[in-house]
Amino acid sequence: MDHRIRRVRDADVETVVTLVHELAEYEKAPQECHLTAGQLRTALFGPAPALYGHVAEVDGRIVGFALWFRNFSTWRGVHGIYLEDLFVRPEARGTGLGRALLAALAGECVRHGYARLEWWVLDWNPAVGFYTSLGAEAMDEWTVYRLTDEPLRRLAADPAGSA
Repeated sequence: MDHRIRRVRDADVETVVTLVHELAEYEKAPQECHLTAGQLRTALFGPAPALYGHVAEVDGRIVGFALWFRNFSTWRGVHGIYLEDLFVRPEARGTGLGRALLAALAGECVRHGYARLEWWVLDWNPAVGFYTSLGAEAMDEWTVYRLTDEPLRRLAADPAGSA
């Protein structure tokens, strides 16, 4: 098997969108995934790109991806990488591609002097064992909060809380 990890290219966008939708299916939330090729292309290659990505190829065919963006640690005083999504198609799992994708991001961190590589994982995901085997630590003491849809619009419309 000939495999390699490389930066995502414009020509990869349609395939990566398909893989993102496969990830949403795997995570039992396909109805929540609305990503389009136009959105991803703009995020990756538009006038102000804020998203970056790598793909995993096997024999010239893309079978996995990692999409990420820079974050910033006020405590460390430097940037880091937040891994938004990592996915390898089932038939290519267990071949080292997940590790290779994470290693590419770790390499980005080291090359740019970033302090950390972070991501979220669902509790039931069997990859938890893989991540801990790499030395990743669960940040159990933190609770994730999210505003979307109507609550997000309501807060934006009423910043003083007068309603």
